[in-house]
Amino acid sequence: MGTILSKVKLKGRQIILLSVLILFAAVAEMMLPSLLAQMINSGVADSSRSTIFILAAVMAGITAFACVVNFLSVRIASRISTDFAARLRGQVFEKVQSFSAAELDRFSTASLVTRSTSDITNVQTFLTMLLRIGILAPMMAIAGLVFSAATGGQVSSVLSIAIPVLLSGCGIVILLASRYSVKLRQKLDRINQLFLESLEGVRVIRAFNKQPAEQCRFGRANADYAATAMTSGRITSLLMPVINVIFGVTTAAVLGLGAHYVETGAMEVGSLVANSQYISMVLMSVMMLALVIMMFPTAYACSKRIAEVLKTETGIRNGAFPLAERPLRATVEFRHVTFAYPGAQEPILKDISFETHPGEITAIIGGTGRGKSSILKLIPRLYDPLFGEVLIDGINAREYAVSELRSLIGYVPQKNILFSGDIASNLNFGKADGTQLDWQEAAGIACAEEFILKKEKKYHDIIAQGGTNLSGGQRQRMAIARAIMKKPEIYVFDDSFSALDMKTDQTLRRNLKASMEESTIIMVAQRISTVLDADRILVVDDGRIIGQGTHKELLNTCPLYREIAEIQLGKEIV
Repeated sequence: MGTILSKVKLKGRQIILLSVLILFAAVAEMMLPSLLAQMINSGVADSSRSTIFILAAVMAGITAFACVVNFLSVRIASRISTDFAARLRGQVFEKVQSFSAAELDRFSTASLVTRSTSDITNVQTFLTMLLRIGILAPMMAIAGLVFSAATGGQVSSVLSIAIPVLLSGCGIVILLASRYSVKLRQKLDRINQLFLESLEGVRVIRAFNKQPAEQCRFGRANADYAATAMTSGRITSLLMPVINVIFGVTTAAVLGLGAHYVETGAMEVGSLVANSQYISMVLMSVMMLALVIMMFPTAYACSKRIAEVLKTETGIRNGAFPLAERPLRATVEFRHVTFAYPGAQEPILKDISFETHPGEITAIIGGTGRGKSSILKLIPRLYDPLFGEVLIDGINAREYAVSELRSLIGYVPQKNILFSGDIASNLNFGKADGTQLDWQEAAGIACAEEFILKKEKKYHDIIAQGGTNLSGGQRQRMAIARAIMKKPEIYVFDDSFSALDMKTDQTLRRNLKASMEESTIIMVAQRISTVLDADRILVVDDGRIIGQGTHKELLNTCPLYREIAEIQLGKEIV
């Protein structure tokens, strides 16, 4: 909780104002039993109607005042907690946006969603209760003890036994229940993960008729969560019976002892009534405080999970080298780069070295899972290498500010992600102030205009979340057009032509080459036909570059490349 409060501070003036309002409300409520005692002792006992009416009017006024103050305090407490949750949610979102791919791998998508929604909501609810009841209950308890001692004398001694017993009973229940709070959050993460997987993979699940298997898998996780929640609920349900038993026994003891003092003349009836109300207020305050404390384990577990996100520092740090002072332009160089994913037992890339220059196309080809895409991820610093250097325009990529480095790069990932909105808004991810002319130019180069112009609203046609209302080839061309909108110095294509037919592939590559000017292109490809015209082809196998050259050179010098070419193009053509 301390980490969260250090990141998102509460506003002191609002807390002070809330405390003053709650103090006024507590004082007003504490005056009512005393006035009731005066009404009984002076008005009812002496049959004085004027006294009764005056005191009744005063009590009504105090009650109305307490209601207004309570309303204002609830409103302020809600505003404080809501504002706190909104700022905290913003902090978490901003932090997640700064994470490198390594940190995103560490926290699953489902867990991050739960932490930024459900966990923050739980903290907000606890803060609201704490600001209201957490401040009011101690005031009421202390004031109740003082007034009870003043009006009840020996009767109030019952509280010296009741309060410790009540606190002990509540403490034991809370301690037992707190053990399940963290477990419940972890199991909720698992449920969210399975639910997200089933939504994202719904087509695959249906295609393989795996609905029963997925329902069974989700059912097991759901049952596990339900069992843990029920165990926690059974323990929590003991709290109210414990409180009610102690409350009832204490009330009976107070009334019995008070009746004895009234009978002997040591106490007036009005004082007994007032004292019993004060004791009820004290016990009620302790009970409300116990309910707030009951929420603490869940809030603490949630705040701890949120703090884990806020305290996680990204491994991708900003450098300070000015972008304007680069000695070169549109140049990428790998110098003896070795890279392993976090937690991997061995490197995926080993001693990778190559260099590209403006106006050149460098293609990377090889078997599946050999490290081709990993090379591209190091260029925009989605990851950093373990050893060696990635130089952008002659400067180590680590020396640039991350935002400035990525401003030079147009990146098209292997998994093409489009965002809900329209075609224009997706294209403007590459250029925020893009115009219709920019859209037409980028879509024309990427061969996307062909299907965009067939849409009813053209560039303002709706794109569903993830681009699910487009085909795979259409999504790829949209992603390429988005990168072209940026007009970057370095184009990075991660197997971005795999869903295109041969004719579109050829046309798109020809358009890129004609429009690239002094930019450089680095692409991963699976098809030999895509890399035939590349100025440089890197053949990657087992994380190493085993061949480097043009198509014709590699046919004579690299057996693996020749084997791939023969399979795809035929021995006669090769």
